[in-house]
Amino acid sequence: MPSLTLQAEHKLGRDEAVRRLKEKFSFARNTYGGQLGDLDEQWTDGTLSFGFTVVGMKISGTVAVEESAVKLDAKLPIAAMMFKGTIEQRARAELAELLA
Repeated sequence: MPSLTLQAEHKLGRDEAVRRLKEKFSFARNTYGGQLGDLDEQWTDGTLSFGFTVVGMKISGTVAVEESAVKLDAKLPIAAMMFKGTIEQRARAELAELLA
C-alpha cells in the first residue's frame, strides 16, 4: 500500500501540540463523522494511531508528536494515489495552521 509521509516543525512543545491535535481530531469527528466510516483513534503517549474509511477507501497511519515536530505517516489505497499531491498539500496546510 502506498504511503504519505510528512513532517511539520513547531515551537509549541509536545504537550501543547498533542492537545491541539486531540482538539482537531475531535472537531473532525464531530463535523465529518457522518462521512467517515470505521473511525478509529488511539493515543499512546504522544503518538496517535488512526484509521477511517472514506468513499470506500481505507486510510490509516500514525501521527507522532515530538517536542519540536509532528510526523505523519499514512497508508493510502492505490485508488487515492491520483490525489496524493492534493492530500499532502492539504495535510501540510492543516498542520501548519494548527501548529502556528
